[in-house]
Amino acid sequence: MRLYHDSRDPFYRWPFGAVSCGQSVRVRLRVEADQAPDLVFVRTWNGAETRSAMRMLGAQEGGYLYEAEIETCDHPCLMWYRFGVQKGEETILYGNAADNLGGVGLQGNADSYQITVCDPAYDTPRWMREGVMYQIMVDRFYNGVPDGSLLRKRDDVRVHADWYERPDSAIAHNGDGLARDFFGGNLEGVRQKLPYLRDLGVTVLYLNPIFRARSNHKYDTGDYREIDPMFGTEEDFARLCRDARAMGIRVMLDGVFSHVGDDSRYFNRYGRYPDVGAYQSKDSPYASWFRFKHFPDSYDCWWGFDTLPNVNEENPDYLRFMLEDDDAVTRHWLRAGASGWRLDVADELPMSFLRRLRARVKDVSPDCAVLGEVWEDASHKVTYDKMRSYVLGDTLDSVMNYPLREALIAFLRGEKTALQAARTVEALRENYPKPFFYSLMNLLGSHDRARIIDVLADAKVETLARDERKAHALTKEQRELGVQRTRMMLRVIACLPGMPCIYYGDEAGMTGAGDPLCRAAYPWGREDQEQLAFFHQMLRMRAAHPVLVTGEMRMLAPCADVLGVVRTAPGGRDAFGRSVREETAICLINRSEGPVTVRVPEAELGCDVLCGTSGERVCAQDGALYLTVPPRSGETFFRARGGFETLKTTTHRESIAQGRVLDYDEVM
Repeated sequence: MRLYHDSRDPFYRWPFGAVSCGQSVRVRLRVEADQAPDLVFVRTWNGAETRSAMRMLGAQEGGYLYEAEIETCDHPCLMWYRFGVQKGEETILYGNAADNLGGVGLQGNADSYQITVCDPAYDTPRWMREGVMYQIMVDRFYNGVPDGSLLRKRDDVRVHADWYERPDSAIAHNGDGLARDFFGGNLEGVRQKLPYLRDLGVTVLYLNPIFRARSNHKYDTGDYREIDPMFGTEEDFARLCRDARAMGIRVMLDGVFSHVGDDSRYFNRYGRYPDVGAYQSKDSPYASWFRFKHFPDSYDCWWGFDTLPNVNEENPDYLRFMLEDDDAVTRHWLRAGASGWRLDVADELPMSFLRRLRARVKDVSPDCAVLGEVWEDASHKVTYDKMRSYVLGDTLDSVMNYPLREALIAFLRGEKTALQAARTVEALRENYPKPFFYSLMNLLGSHDRARIIDVLADAKVETLARDERKAHALTKEQRELGVQRTRMMLRVIACLPGMPCIYYGDEAGMTGAGDPLCRAAYPWGREDQEQLAFFHQMLRMRAAHPVLVTGEMRMLAPCADVLGVVRTAPGGRDAFGRSVREETAICLINRSEGPVTVRVPEAELGCDVLCGTSGERVCAQDGALYLTVPPRSGETFFRARGGFETLKTTTHRESIAQGRVLDYDEVM
């Protein structure tokens, strides 16, 4: 007896992916057997188990087809289902695939498929779904003071005399042991570079923390109500937001709400603030924010770092200060010009805090966004032995898409096949509500990881200890490989739903083996111009083709070495039903050392001519299009629409002559 179900095939499950509360889901199971079984059932679970007999739709050649309707809950939640078939004394289970990523399941597996049930009113700001994001560490971007001096001088820090030198990797203890060297970047410098960002195609500017703090990274907040004086003033921030919005760019702030710095107005371990901090007295107005084991030197802190005391996010005084007061921190900075918050360690914040934060942010404007740092599938993240779902419409608008980043890196380095990478993306598409999926922050790099060129250069930078990173340097061959792979990764990200996110300097070819070397100053005047031009090309391509932004999508995996994305706007409608130009796009990247040609039947695309971004026109031969991708490179093909007669046309035979030919194969 053989069983079959595919959660991504609409014949076997409809509708696809996440559904709204109360919406029914039709599931089907094919049973290949000589005789009909005694019972076929679907087992559903949402805190309690329910078994429902499936009805036979009829006998088919070699087997039987069964169907059932799963009635989803009337409140946002996750539901789970698997199948069982009884014949005599034997019961055979059929559940999720071995990797738990959905699609075709596994006979004998007791693991269940997931159904995400979300709030029917859930939506995300349109600017997230259509945006291109750029991340900046303000100290490392640009100094807008004409003579290059600091806005505020401090005796307890080192200021680099040379903008282009590396960050310090080990310096005298300042609480966290590091991060006390500064380059002098400020908000005025960011404002002056807005034309550069606009020309690059940026529409969302994500700033790492900008509030007063002792370190250069500012994740040790000292005062939530004050811009760090080395960065500027609140008026500088408001001016930046006004000028950015005039250029079509929104500003998102980094919210560090799970902990503060020990050198802060609220804890005041070193007595540098005029207020009485929690460390100084049990009668401090902030004392109830913190959990002391033995006052004052033993307290709950973030991951054991005593420089980062944890706050009790559910404390009423803290909630009023951060969320509930009319001029609470989260509201204040939105009214000052920000368009949203990126939440540091969002998966360590209580769900009740996240729900209240979302409500208060949306009170300011439904167009304000809440984006979280979650490193895994955000629909079923397990934190402190509890499963949390951030996709139900009551907490986050979206998250940093680390699963995509890690899948693409593993594919490009040869650690995963194209099919494995594609399945990761398809699982997210299945588990995330459409507004959430199309608002993902699809990052190349970040301040928490080595520079993407280093990561992709086969340099094993992840294994380097902190004191080894400063001596690390890529060979010419390693850098070339890292650059090629970075371009392939960017091409895919530019063709996927969600916001492509550029970590400052990645477009300029910056390298660096992890913190703090991945946080060097932007190399103004020393950019890799070819890399910069490629970033411009990919982001312009995305902007010129709405199908790449909000069109329907599916992944391709023609072979282990070739990964692809198909984007469509059937009938001139995008994934949200809005009117767009009817268009088809296919993105392919080839990690191998030789050219590869993919054979795509005309019927799959509804057209017989495609045009590549390189200017090459591809015409159908024998009912199929042959799309050739060079080694260690990629190409994006668009449905041709006239006006391309002068472009080079590649024939069937020419394509075959360029390398191996693979049949089109879509991953469902």
